[in-house]
Amino acid sequence: MSDPVFTFTLHATDGAARRGTVSTLHGDIRTPAFMPVGTAGTVKGLYLDQVRETGADIILGNVYHLMLRPGAEEVAALGGLHKFIGWDGPILTDSGGFQIMSLAKLRKVKEQGASFQSHLDGRRHELTPERSMEIQRLLGSDIQMQLDECLLYPHTEKDAERAMELSLRWAERSRRAFGNQPGRGNFGIVQGGVTPHLRRRSAEGLVAIGFEGYAIGGLAVGEGQALMLSTIAETIPYLPADRPRYLMGVGTPEDILESVARGIDMFDCVMPTRSGRHGQAFTRFGKVNLRNAKHAADPRPLDPESACPALARYSRAYLHHLVKSGELLGMMLLSWANIAYYQELMQGIRAAIEAGRFADFAAATKDQWRRGEDTLD
Repeated sequence: MSDPVFTFTLHATDGAARRGTVSTLHGDIRTPAFMPVGTAGTVKGLYLDQVRETGADIILGNVYHLMLRPGAEEVAALGGLHKFIGWDGPILTDSGGFQIMSLAKLRKVKEQGASFQSHLDGRRHELTPERSMEIQRLLGSDIQMQLDECLLYPHTEKDAERAMELSLRWAERSRRAFGNQPGRGNFGIVQGGVTPHLRRRSAEGLVAIGFEGYAIGGLAVGEGQALMLSTIAETIPYLPADRPRYLMGVGTPEDILESVARGIDMFDCVMPTRSGRHGQAFTRFGKVNLRNAKHAADPRPLDPESACPALARYSRAYLHHLVKSGELLGMMLLSWANIAYYQELMQGIRAAIEAGRFADFAAATKDQWRRGEDTLD
């Protein structure tokens, strides 16, 4: 019996938009794909059965948080992350690179790697490219990201170049440390801020190293949508067409539509669940703030045509009551509704690309968002 192989198959294109399948050890990922974020082994507020029922093929885990608690070696001893959390589909693990930025007050970056002070107990930890890949191997994830350095915007071009060059050197070390893992993929991460020639150098350097997929990192960190989209457009031509392209940490439904139109295949973001915990729903009618008093006597569900009970069964009045009362159920239902809407959007995108009508679908979707919830009878 031959070893499993990590592959990307392109089924259809419509302009720059692509419809494909990423095949991994634990199953297929239909692209374009939105990957719910399961930072510490849980998509906050949802059972993993619910996540699967929304149509998600893959979820994320976070190296930094799982490294601190319960520990990668501990998870490996319990059979790996899939068994530990009860998820049999693909899992992507990030490398800890984002925390190099977001926990800037607690870290130092050197050539060897990044040293962190744990936000839990203050203990020091060293995260090198080799250790990041070791942790991901212990967790047993299907897609493992190189360690990189991500900068918060704004930054100087000099700083962006320094971080990009360091990330390239870390990419080589990450690739060597990844080794041979049949059915699993190692992704390189393009850095370079919002400077086109730096993004090109980064992409070309990563392609020369050779990865199963390529991510665009360092965006959605304060630069705004226009700069983000122009940077994507500048970077895509230097990434191979036969490998998946992953835009890290993005984003809103509109961000996703615009990025698919520029050739992105994979997305992740905490926004659906974080917004749900704060009383905001994403629907085909746009964003709905359930804290607003206008919903207090509204018997309508968020979307009666949705297959998700959180969108179709519960009244806005009830959801408003739960949110205003601070009830956990409100956070759970809205997180469920948001993940379900994101997956419905991705399914619509995939079908539109296959039918050669992505531009029409995107225009109609944006028009529905503009017309808003009052078009619901």
